[in-house]
Amino acid sequence: MSNSRKRHTPEQVVRKLGQADRMLADGSDIAAVCRELGISEQTYYRWRNQYGGLKADDAKRLRELEKQNATLKRLLAEAELEKAALKELAGGKLLGPGRRRAAVSHLIRTLQVSERMACRLAGLSRSAYRRPLKGDTVADPDRALRDWLRAWAKKHPRYGYRRAYHDARGEGWAVNHKKIQRLWRAEGLRVPQRRRRKRVGSSTVPIKICSIVDEHTRECIGGLVERSITADRLTAHLEELVAVRGAPGVLRSDNGPEFISDAMADWAGTRTGLFYIPPGSPWHNGYVESFNSRLRDECLNINSFYSLLHAQVVIGDWKTEYNHQRRHSSLGYLPPAEYARQCTHQIETDDSQSDRTE
Repeated sequence: MSNSRKRHTPEQVVRKLGQADRMLADGSDIAAVCRELGISEQTYYRWRNQYGGLKADDAKRLRELEKQNATLKRLLAEAELEKAALKELAGGKLLGPGRRRAAVSHLIRTLQVSERMACRLAGLSRSAYRRPLKGDTVADPDRALRDWLRAWAKKHPRYGYRRAYHDARGEGWAVNHKKIQRLWRAEGLRVPQRRRRKRVGSSTVPIKICSIVDEHTRECIGGLVERSITADRLTAHLEELVAVRGAPGVLRSDNGPEFISDAMADWAGTRTGLFYIPPGSPWHNGYVESFNSRLRDECLNINSFYSLLHAQVVIGDWKTEYNHQRRHSSLGYLPPAEYARQCTHQIETDDSQSDRTE
C-alpha cells in the first residue's frame, strides 16, 4: 500500500467541491461526502475556504499567480543576497585566482550562500575553486624553489624577480620567467620602493667614492673610498691600474677638481686622452652614472658605515659581487667579468687564426 499523498490540481479541487455540493443537496452528510471524494473532513473544509467561490478557470489562474508570486519573492531574495555579497567583496580588487578563491570561501562562510552563487559573484569557475593548490598539498613540488627564492631575496633585497630568474637558470633550475614571477608574488616578495628625499644644500656624507668603469665590459676596474680624494691620490691609483691593465684609449669624467687639475693633465700626458663632459650634464657619462645608481641603491642605502675601513670593506665586497656574480641585462645577463673573459677569449682566438692564415 502506497503512503504517498495524492496532490490535486486547482481544477480537480473545484470539480470535487461541485460534486460535494450536489451530494449535500441530495441529503448526504459531510462524512459521506468526504468518503465518496476520498478526502478527510479537514481537507474538505480547507478546500472550501480556499476554493469555495471559484470556478475552474479562476482556480487555475490563482494557482499561476501564486507560482509567479513565489518566483518573484525568490528572485528578490537572491538579488538582496547578491547585493550583500557584493558589499562583502567591495573591500579590494580580486586580481588573482588566490584572492578569488578566498572570496568564495568568505561568502560561503559568512552569508551561507551556495558555492555556485559565490563562484559566480567572485568571477571564478567552480572547477578552479575545487581544484587543490600545489602549495596546499603536503608534497609541494615547488617547495625547494620557494625556499631558494626566499633565501635569494634575503641576500639581494634590492633585486627583482627578473634577476632571480636568470640566477635560477644559472644555478640549474629548469623554470621559465613566468613561474618565477608567480612564485615570487605567492611568497609576498617585492623590492621596497624608496621615497625620494629632498636634497639639502651641501653633502653631509663623510665618505667620498670615485668609481672607474670599463664602458665596454661594464666592469668596475677600480675606485677609491676615502674621506677626501685629491688629484695626487687619484693619479697614483690610476698608475696602479695602468700597470695591471694597460692605459685606456680615453678617460671620460665630470668636471670635479681632482679631474681637471694640473696633476691629472701631467699624468695623462701622451699615454691617454682626457674627455670632460659638459657641466651639469651627467647623461653624457651614462655608464658611470648607471653604475653609481646601482651602488647607491644596492649597497649604500642598505648599510650603515661606522668607520672608513668598514665602508671600504663593504663597498669592495659589493664591487666584487658586481663584477663576478651580478648578471647585467645589457650583457645578455652575464656578469661583467665573465663577459670580459669571453671577449678576451674571442680576441685571442681571432689572433691565432690570423697567425695560421699568414
